[in-house]
Amino acid sequence: MPAYNAEKTLESTYLEIPMDIVDDVIVVDDCSLDRTVEKAHELGIKHVIRHERNTGYGGNQKTCYQYALRLGADIVVMVHPDYQYTPKLIPSMVYLIANDLYPVALGSRILGKGALRGGMPYYKYVFNRFLTLSQNLLMGQKLSEYHTGYRAFSKEVLHHINFAANSDDFVFDNQMLAQIFFAGYEIAEVTCPTKYFTDASSINFRRSVKYGMGVLTTSLKYRLQKMHLARYAIFEKR
Repeated sequence: MPAYNAEKTLESTYLEIPMDIVDDVIVVDDCSLDRTVEKAHELGIKHVIRHERNTGYGGNQKTCYQYALRLGADIVVMVHPDYQYTPKLIPSMVYLIANDLYPVALGSRILGKGALRGGMPYYKYVFNRFLTLSQNLLMGQKLSEYHTGYRAFSKEVLHHINFAANSDDFVFDNQMLAQIFFAGYEIAEVTCPTKYFTDASSINFRRSVKYGMGVLTTSLKYRLQKMHLARYAIFEKR
């Protein structure tokens, strides 16, 4: 769980984790201004790492995946501790990976009608659909969305792609998916309900525009390297 100021929602998220199939829970706190770390310890979470400086959303995830791989994880699930996504879907997502059906699974807010029903702002929904259409066209894929923060990966995928070369900002998520597709892996999607409320994390309009430009740039880089017109470090093997 990549955490930043998640004190109010961490417990709700943690209590829904199916501990009968989850071996370890990792919370990486990105120099929060609240009691996220203390709350994690109160909940009895064994693996709690605190960044001494804020590294950004992508930088936080890098620590999460690196630490999970050091623990010897076979499957790594990323779920935000802001309780926007329910951990109750973890069994469904990891089943696809554990049974060698897919190496990556995403919890999609767009499959079905969960996004708007769950309170996603309409402008974000439109932004999501435009970016996803553009990415599918540029990368030749058919995902319902690229922007979910609910993801599960096999260890093989995390060992193979060069996620450490990605941005420390929000575009990290999209760079990972581009790397996964570039390496030839398939991605499954599972319908995921979502909740938007005051304490759920979200980026503002200005950051959303910056993120959107980064997303389109990543997809264009993917297309250029596939066409052997350019080379980019993020698509090199680890």
